[in-house]
This record gives sequence, structure tokens and C-alpha cells, in this order.
Amino acid sequence: MIKGIGHIGLVVKDIEKSLKALAQIVDFEKPLIKEFPDKKMKCAVVELTGVALEFLQDDSEDGFLAKFHGERGDAIHHFALLSDDMQKDVEMLRGKDIPMMDLEPRTGLRGKKIAFTAPEALGGISIELSEP
Repeated sequence: MIKGIGHIGLVVKDIEKSLKALAQIVDFEKPLIKEFPDKKMKCAVVELTGVALEFLQDDSEDGFLAKFHGERGDAIHHFALLSDDMQKDVEMLRGKDIPMMDLEPRTGLRGKKIAFTAPEALGGISIELSEP
């Protein structure tokens, strides 16, 4: 069952620069920037009261997030809904003919089970189902 919002995913060109800009607005503990060399990506999560911000930087030329950034610049890519039963929730969405990028849950960058809707499910913004 979907329990609430977990985080908002932001695609950025430069995580360090984006975190510095956010720090001028909101006080937060600087997060660890995790590197994923096999995916040519970096990820940092800023925990705020009630919802987290997940910063994603694609260092490749042709990765799906690099393409997204090329089209939209720094922008919201997705928001995550917390699910306590991933398989059931994916099946529920598929049963409602919601277009899915992931037909089955998979392991995401942070080690949690996730599944994404296709962007067209919500006018260009993907929805990520995620374990808490």
C-alpha cells in the first residue's frame, strides 16, 4: 500500500554546486555524495523534515538522465511514493493501465526496491515507488 511521499528526485549538472546553492537557503547537514562509476552517476540525499531531496548527476554523454538534463536542465525528474508492498503496488498500477518503465521492482541506487512509472503517466514527471 502506498504510504506517502519519500523524496523528490532532482537531476542536476553539478551536485556540489547545487548543494552549495541549497545551503544558502536551507540549513542541512551536508550529505555524502555517493559515486556509481559503473553507471557514471552520482547521488546525494538531503534529508529535510517530512521529505528528502535526491540529487542525481549523470556524468555520461548519453545516459537517460544526461538526456533528460540536456532537454530540461536542472529539474525535477520524479517524486517517490513509499510502498510497503512493492509487488502489489506495481501490479495495482499495471492493472489500472498506468504505463510503467519497470514492470517488476528492481534495486535502485540506494539499495531499496523501486519501480518507475513512465513519464507520460503524469504529464512528463515519473513516479517512483520505493521501499521506505
